[in-house]
Amino acid sequence: MSLANTYARYPVEFVSGQGAWLTDSGGERYLDFLSGIAVNNLGHCHPQVVAAVQEQVGRLMHVSNLFYTEPNVRLAERLAARSFGESVFFCNSGAEANEAAIKLVRKHRPRGDVIVALNAFHGRTYGALSATPQEAKQAPFAPLVPGFRAIEATEIAAAVDADTAAVLIEPIQGESGVNVMSPELLAGIRAACDAVGAALVFDEVQTGMGRTGSLWAYEQLGVEPDAMTLAKGLGGGLPIGALVIGPKLQSVFAPGDHGSTFAGGPVVSAAANVALDVIDDEAFLARVRESGERLVEKLRELPYVASVRGRGLMVAAEITTEAPKLAARALTEQRLIINATGATTLRFLPPLIVSPEEIDDAVDRLKMLEI
Repeated sequence: MSLANTYARYPVEFVSGQGAWLTDSGGERYLDFLSGIAVNNLGHCHPQVVAAVQEQVGRLMHVSNLFYTEPNVRLAERLAARSFGESVFFCNSGAEANEAAIKLVRKHRPRGDVIVALNAFHGRTYGALSATPQEAKQAPFAPLVPGFRAIEATEIAAAVDADTAAVLIEPIQGESGVNVMSPELLAGIRAACDAVGAALVFDEVQTGMGRTGSLWAYEQLGVEPDAMTLAKGLGGGLPIGALVIGPKLQSVFAPGDHGSTFAGGPVVSAAANVALDVIDDEAFLARVRESGERLVEKLRELPYVASVRGRGLMVAAEITTEAPKLAARALTEQRLIINATGATTLRFLPPLIVSPEEIDDAVDRLKMLEI
């Protein structure tokens, strides 16, 4: 196998997908409740996304960012209008979006520290990794980028001071187990940043694009950041990231400060525009909230589930057995795709188009596993 040894892959090769279902090379069908880790928010091969990509590929695939393309300009205008944003910087992934955010706040307040929450995950490139205070991920690659302070989330507001450039935080920590930040906690951090002129950046790479039942997670919190990073579900299955910049930081970047060759190309922008068309609809988002409530209720019926948490269709269950082994058994024995984010934590990120019947089916498959 010529692939670099950077993933502990399961011995499954997928060849096609439709909606909430994947098919492997042997013809077996799997119910996907991970969505490519919150990428396939519209499920696999959504027909409107496919049609838009096919049309755009046949017309124009790439030009450099020395020029404009209509799909990219339209996407930027929509993201800004549908949020607090004044402008948008495009990139190719969540890690890249967080790198751009780090550069933005560092230029805004030179030599200031960036405060991050313990157990956060912001990516694996050097700046994003330095903002990800997890020993197992950081230790092999030291020395890291200086100027980051990792603090318990509940203590961040008190730690913000005159030497703080920004607080970078996930409204819901995804990779460490769907840990939900309360509105009160985030409001306190917002006030602390305002008191000293520091910026507040929300990492909505996983929580954005309808995942929590609103287009952006911050809309349910009553707290507005100064910048927001996006990726994963933004492209309808294709790779795109974005940094949405609000009024406070709007004038920070100048030509030459940052860039990316492929960022915001016409094909991925066309896909993202369709993803927004479908997801940014109150009836659609209401169904996400209803589906999330159904999933939570059903998971609580499982005898080995101790507790369930989350928002919308971003859900975690604490279980009384080994989560990694159970996730592996769900895949191999029941053809259900979920994952473990800790020793006793299962994570569920089904497509936002999942049906009530598919939710019931997924939980029924978990019931079939003998513990």
